[in-house]
Amino acid sequence: MDPEVKIEPRDAELTSLLDAIYHAYHYDFRSYSEASLLRRLRNALLYFKVPSLSRLQDKLLHEPAMFTELLRFLTVQVSDMFRDPVYFKALRETIVPYLRTYASLKLWVAGCATGEEAYSLAIMLEEEGLLDRSMIYATDINPEALRVAQEGVFETDRLVRFSENYRLSGGKKSLSDYYAAAYGGAVMDRRLKKAIVFSDHSLATDHAFAEAQLVSCRNVLIYFQRDLQERALTVLTASLCRKGFLGLGSKETLRFTTLAARYQECDPEARIYQLL
Repeated sequence: MDPEVKIEPRDAELTSLLDAIYHAYHYDFRSYSEASLLRRLRNALLYFKVPSLSRLQDKLLHEPAMFTELLRFLTVQVSDMFRDPVYFKALRETIVPYLRTYASLKLWVAGCATGEEAYSLAIMLEEEGLLDRSMIYATDINPEALRVAQEGVFETDRLVRFSENYRLSGGKKSLSDYYAAAYGGAVMDRRLKKAIVFSDHSLATDHAFAEAQLVSCRNVLIYFQRDLQERALTVLTASLCRKGFLGLGSKETLRFTTLAARYQECDPEARIYQLL
């Protein structure tokens, strides 16, 4: 790292920057993991060529367009289709039989980044004969990521990894059945897009999104401090119907949280829980 770029954990500059972002742009990163913030802000300082957080704060307050760029560093933007195939295989084999009992389905992908997980769920539902009665709500705090997700165009060099994940997750066809080559990339099928609503939502400041049978919030909580984890889990829980399912990331758990007693573990390896 450039020796002139210095960040001290939770010092006055960092606190001031996060407060300024919250009050000026209404994005709340004040309870995000310190280690994650430091790592991301170091990269941001180098990218913007500023030596300190106070200088970054000054530029942000005088150049609002710069904040959109900063969001690229403060939020997770890229995932993979069928990331962690064990999770999608468990959904297909264990959770789908429950989902079949509903006349209509709502699913929420919280922290959808550029949409890979939402499209993966849509493909799984299509193969299980459930897409026609399903609506997938995919939310994120980054408007640029949501724009990319809504376009549904992914780089062709990512398709080999996507396809392997799809195969390992129990896919029944070829992933190529769900996209067409265009715009220098792979464009997801229009039928999948119609089943997904992309929208802005913050687990740090917003409330319950919709009453859903499945809420998938993976690899999001690990970036939060304990108090924000509890808040986020409260919002996710309030968004589930009775006996609904919550999917977390492979490094996340409900254990040791205040909401643990409200769930039973459906699949420990896949980190899928059912609301009691």
